[in-house]
Amino acid sequence: MTTAEEWNAAFEPRPVHEYLEASVARYGSRPAADFMGKVWTYAELGALVDSTAAGLQAMGVGPGVHVGLCLPNTPFYTIFYFAILKIGATVANFNPLYVEREIAFQARDADVRIMVTMDLKVIYDKVEAVRKERTLDKIVVCPMTFCLPPVKKVLFGLFKRREIADIPRDDAHIRFADLQNAGAHPKPVEIDPAEAIAVLQYTGGTTGVPKGAMLTHRNLSANIEQMSCVFEKAQPGMEKMLCVLPFFHVFAMTVAQNLSIILGAEMVLQPRFELKALLDAIRRKKVTLFPGVPTIYTAISNSPLTANYDLSSIELCLSGGAPLPVEVKESFEKLTGCVLVEGYGLTETSPVAAVNPLDRTSRAGSIGRLVPGTSARFVSIEDRTSEVAEGEKGELLLHGPQVMKGYWKRADATADTITADGYLHTGDVGYQDEDGYIYLVDRIKDLILCSGYNVYPRVIEEAIYQNEAVDETIVIAIPDEYRGQSPKAFVKLKEGCSLTGEELKTFLKNHLSTIEMPREFEFRDELPKTMVGKLSKKELVEEEAKKRAAVHAQSA
Repeated sequence: MTTAEEWNAAFEPRPVHEYLEASVARYGSRPAADFMGKVWTYAELGALVDSTAAGLQAMGVGPGVHVGLCLPNTPFYTIFYFAILKIGATVANFNPLYVEREIAFQARDADVRIMVTMDLKVIYDKVEAVRKERTLDKIVVCPMTFCLPPVKKVLFGLFKRREIADIPRDDAHIRFADLQNAGAHPKPVEIDPAEAIAVLQYTGGTTGVPKGAMLTHRNLSANIEQMSCVFEKAQPGMEKMLCVLPFFHVFAMTVAQNLSIILGAEMVLQPRFELKALLDAIRRKKVTLFPGVPTIYTAISNSPLTANYDLSSIELCLSGGAPLPVEVKESFEKLTGCVLVEGYGLTETSPVAAVNPLDRTSRAGSIGRLVPGTSARFVSIEDRTSEVAEGEKGELLLHGPQVMKGYWKRADATADTITADGYLHTGDVGYQDEDGYIYLVDRIKDLILCSGYNVYPRVIEEAIYQNEAVDETIVIAIPDEYRGQSPKAFVKLKEGCSLTGEELKTFLKNHLSTIEMPREFEFRDELPKTMVGKLSKKELVEEEAKKRAAVHAQSA
């Protein structure tokens, strides 16, 4: 078994775009991406990346420039991702489901002046509103029709015309087609993989205030190489990767997109999770690799639609983003005959740090063993420095070439998260057994894991406080059979005010994304506080746990 030291000694950091160039050279005529039946070969994808990079370069994009990607899973994401990296600039990922306030905050914090998005009104209108606030200078607009095969392009024009935004003809808007006129190739750029920031990936951390994790080319190339070791049984040039997890999420960016590129796999792109469309894609393309989150595997296993589909082509599945329940693993493996294992990672680790073996030896309840080149230690939760005895519970710290450079413009947060010798505080509590398997038992970070996304109570609380009737609020996590966890809001109203849960939910639709919306609202005359008058979540968490345990006992 290769040690972390041996793997690190053998690993050579590379600029990330070189992986695409290698696959273009090796698999040029093979399919690289399928979107709703339209297919691009690796040669075609490589040519589009080059011409787009040249166009961006002509706009002044280069080292030190941060370009935002506010895109669903379409070929445009991959084209711009690699084009931006190739000319030494930095990708800043944006969730297209963000509300205008969230897009504006992140654009300002990340120093993004150029945003790439689609001509779909549901996304473009929010980005344009942010530009009009003078937060952005330019918007690169990508046409949905470019992604569609001929028949679907015609149907889209006939029945979906109202969904297309009216794009102004001015200097602030650059159309994708116009970007292609600068030349077939960009000018070469020297990139130092260890220092150059490839991606600014935002995470809320322990406070709920979004922070940009600086992921270098070295970080990302290490995780690509680590994942290729994990997927050693995959057949280069032969696999088909189901890409339903959004690429703007770090898990999908690495395990769906970047792993596909190094394997020369065909990416079967799904712009959103819609069960029938996903099942159709698996059957049509004979998908072999399927990274996902537990809620997706649960939906497939529990749907009556699934009986109509042959899913036996699926071979390997990696679940992340939330704990994988044993029953979900077993039912999905029985349904498909595949191997489904749980992995673990963080935005700050690019993201994968540990994975169960992709065979039948994975251990239920464990996040698996560390990926090559990674080491761990467990420290006391109280002092965050002294190591606990082997097998005892402590905070998990990670070290490896995939650990981020730090947080963008947040030196204090970086120093608080990364130790002097390069170990990353994860905020997760667990232990490691004698065989190297890691088990997590609790979380320090005050966040909610909802369908694989980090949902931050503070963000929800701040949105609720914008309602004039609200005096105090506390948001906690409650169990959710489908999403893993969901937010629940406890609310105290100002004297003389009235407000219902439905009214508050309607109010919040303009302030929160769908995933952040509380599943339950509970109004109370008083909310628990600490001795010094600070709102306290602990009592409410305990109340909810007891209440749900009692309900479970009655139904048993």
